[in-house]
Amino acid sequence: MAKPVSKKKQNRAAQQRRTNLTVIIIIAAFAVVVIGLIIATQLPKNSPSANVTIPTLTPKPLESGLNLGDPSAPVKVIEFADFQCIVCYQYWQQIEPTIISTYVATGEVYYTFSPFVIFTQNSESEDAAEAAYCANDQGKFWEYHDTLFTNYLGEYKGSYTIARLKAMAEGLGLDMTTFNSCLDSHKYASQIETDRQYAQSFNVQGTPSFLVNGTLVHADTLQATIDAALAASK
Repeated sequence: MAKPVSKKKQNRAAQQRRTNLTVIIIIAAFAVVVIGLIIATQLPKNSPSANVTIPTLTPKPLESGLNLGDPSAPVKVIEFADFQCIVCYQYWQQIEPTIISTYVATGEVYYTFSPFVIFTQNSESEDAAEAAYCANDQGKFWEYHDTLFTNYLGEYKGSYTIARLKAMAEGLGLDMTTFNSCLDSHKYASQIETDRQYAQSFNVQGTPSFLVNGTLVHADTLQATIDAALAASK
């Protein structure tokens, strides 16, 4: 017949089990931390949680608020765009540089950017447009405009979270107290609505759209329309 286990031995065994459980918990917690760090370091650079990219910026001709070029230029172009629109991004990347260098820099076109928020399933389009106006308060609209598109991830992909919008402003050296106050208070919310109504008054239904001396066109016919307007002005 086996001898009964003493209470002292029972206590030692229970203590050992508690010690082993504590060690297991510590090891598991450490493993979770390590795995989290590995995942964080492997996030793609364009992840919304990653740092934003500040592009190498070159001055644009005769920047003035949301305008570029000579106000007395014979052709006036207004761009209606949503920062979250992929076609607007493609226009900025592929066509806008030619328009600016060929027509704006030569004094033939006065160019205006007019925000037109059409993506409303989240607040990012409106937040980005408001942030651009906040940057404009500090004379940095076009720098911020280019930085927004540089950090474009796609429609409804988290391009313009508040954290990323503020990181872009900080990267451009803006006064962050002023910028944050402007953005957090939605100082320009009513302006965004005014801009929407302005676009709709010209029957703008998609972005990007352009008014060339009052004629509404899309990006694929923009350059030809400018050329025709210049010829008509001579």
